[in-house]
Amino acid sequence: MTRQLDGVLDAEGKTLWQLVVERASLTPQKQMARDEQGRTLTFGEYKEWCERVAAGLMRLGIGEGPNVSWILPSRFESLVLTGALSRLGAVQNPILPIYRHREVGFITRQSDCRVIIVPGTFRGFDYPPMARDVVSALDHDVQVIVADPHLPEADPAAHPLPPYRAELHGLRWLFYSSGTTADPKGAKHSDFSMSAANDGMQWSMEVGPDDRAAVVFPITHVGGLVWLFNAMQTGVELLMVETFDPARTPEWLGANGCTCAGAGTVFWLTYLNAQRQLPAGRRLLPDVRIFNGGGAPKPKTLHAEMMEAFGAPLIGGWGLTEAPINTMVHVDDPDDKKATTDGRPCPGVTIRVVMDERICGPGEEGELRVKGRQVCQGYLDPSLDREAFDDEGWFRTGDLGVVDAEGFVSITGRLKDIIIRKGENISAKEIEDLLFAHPAIADAAVVGLPDAKSGERACAVVVCKPDRSISFDDMVSYLRDARLSAHKIPEQLEIVDALPRNPSGKVLKKDLRAQYGGAS
Repeated sequence: MTRQLDGVLDAEGKTLWQLVVERASLTPQKQMARDEQGRTLTFGEYKEWCERVAAGLMRLGIGEGPNVSWILPSRFESLVLTGALSRLGAVQNPILPIYRHREVGFITRQSDCRVIIVPGTFRGFDYPPMARDVVSALDHDVQVIVADPHLPEADPAAHPLPPYRAELHGLRWLFYSSGTTADPKGAKHSDFSMSAANDGMQWSMEVGPDDRAAVVFPITHVGGLVWLFNAMQTGVELLMVETFDPARTPEWLGANGCTCAGAGTVFWLTYLNAQRQLPAGRRLLPDVRIFNGGGAPKPKTLHAEMMEAFGAPLIGGWGLTEAPINTMVHVDDPDDKKATTDGRPCPGVTIRVVMDERICGPGEEGELRVKGRQVCQGYLDPSLDREAFDDEGWFRTGDLGVVDAEGFVSITGRLKDIIIRKGENISAKEIEDLLFAHPAIADAAVVGLPDAKSGERACAVVVCKPDRSISFDDMVSYLRDARLSAHKIPEQLEIVDALPRNPSGKVLKKDLRAQYGGAS
């Protein structure tokens, strides 16, 4: 049943700053955000703060056009910086805080960065020395601004801002992929494409001004900007978390009325584990309405477990840095679709399944290719575009999947996540889905490793639940009982405390291949 959503703006054809102005005019006293330090921010206060920072940045020579790279945690200042740079019409390049000299050096060099804004020390790392080292190696001057945590400000009355130029389709955002490949790839986005991504999320989740959404991932991830667009459109309150702590953060979210608990499998599993440790009858997230997110595969049993523990469904989806939010489950979709699929194409999104350049039918696996307003304008390095887009303009996602007869999409793996053992293709995700269901296993990944006899061998890397364990023989017996073909059963088992993941929760399989590639 569609929710009654009063106070939600029509965002079509509007830039981020236009929505900021409209929201501040409509509900200036409505709370926009709160953080773990007890700070709160209204929509009216947000617009005024953005204008003061825009004036301060303008005094430093920052205006329309030049690329401004910035690395900040998920805090109020990040939201304000985004709004201020949008007001000025600068090209923004948010960079993930986990990046260091190599990645930041590559990005600032390729993007022709002119200004870089960094925090002081965050999570034990001192960012200003890195920023200065990086820019010293460039062949042009780059201004380094340290926001520790304060941003430059000035009085807009004394330093009037230039007239705002709304360029809906102009290049305004550079988002780099999160490093699952050798070098990050810079995707070019506009307010038009980012607003379209928000349209898809809003269609799926039906967010309203009474919602409170957990921002538990880096705000510099493409999903952070989508939520900022959504806040301006809907009036949702953002619960800002600088560093996700499995013991503390779920409690804080629950105490602050979280209704939309993101942001993907690794977070959902944390909420579930925290709930199970509470006394019977106590609710960790008493106001939760949905568990939203994506970015990584989910166990097929997880939806039912979340419904049992919280009475709230998984609202998952599928997207990429280059094409955010292609599919999502709708809040009214059947439970079996919420549990086993990644949703339907969002309005305006078209998906094609292709294998060996043949268009596949319902239920056939192939590479998912996508068209839609949310797709980026291409890469900053134009040499990458030929491989990224086919001759008909479809974006090649590199993800494998199937589309059923009702149009629901299920991600089955990556084109490069197929293990080829003695000439036979093995889906890593098929094995992972079975391992997730084992009572002793909390998390699992399967990778292909070089093998002199078979070409590749399958290696299972698992995290065990507290006070549980699994042996290699246990795993083999379990998979045989699950009727997995013998040639698909992993020949190697590694047990770890945690899987390496990027900020969106995706397992860094290249790290696992590097770590275990020499073992047998």
